Amino acid sequence: MGLTHTFSRDRFDAVLFDLDGVLTPTAVVHSRCWKQMFDEFLTQWSGKHSIPFQPFESQSDYPTYVDGKPRYDGVQSFLESRGIQLPHGDPSAEPGMGSICALGNRKEALFHEMLDAQGVEPYPTSVIVVKELRRLGFKTGVVSSSKNCRAVLKAARIEDLFDIRVDGIMAAERGLAGKPAPDTFMEGARGLGVPVKRAVVVEDAISGVQAGSAGGFGLVIGIARRGDAAALKKNGADIVVSDLGELL
Repeated sequence: MGLTHTFSRDRFDAVLFDLDGVLTPTAVVHSRCWKQMFDEFLTQWSGKHSIPFQPFESQSDYPTYVDGKPRYDGVQSFLESRGIQLPHGDPSAEPGMGSICALGNRKEALFHEMLDAQGVEPYPTSVIVVKELRRLGFKTGVVSSSKNCRAVLKAARIEDLFDIRVDGIMAAERGLAGKPAPDTFMEGARGLGVPVKRAVVVEDAISGVQAGSAGGFGLVIGIARRGDAAALKKNGADIVVSDLGELL
């Protein structure tokens, strides 16, 4: 395929990357944390309401309801899929089970515990691609729903490879809707001074390729790390690869 064939300087000026699952393998850590948190909650909920326990399914529930979305949106989306209603609560709530925010904060606490214990290494081929794109004159940015984005970039030692970072903290401060809305990607393009048609989106989440497609970006690349190439294509990816190294 060839990098300069896919990322033509005649057509594009910037490339916007999702973080988890695209630049770093932290999507796997997130998935484990979501499962632990939801299974703890669902065990408690099933006992309280005398219904069978149905665990959180990493292979189906995570990509469908949670992956790529802001944390509290992911909690609400999954609970709604099970017909469970909880109060939204306050973002400052202690990690727990009593509200959407408390559950989201419990997941956040688990993520920090795993990140501190395991650290994070970026995908080597992703780093090669980003460096090569910068050498070719592209502007590069990270667009992530995570409020841990900067911490992960620093832990992976790749923070200096990007001209802009649009993360969960910035989205909350500026009132930007999360993926699958295109707002955060559009903010990234705006911050780089690039029209959306001249920008590329690289995503591994269904909600992410939906956001790139909805925003009218010039090219949306999906990374099918979970064997979900068909779903990514169906939801807006123009090109689907299993690893960015395939574009080299």
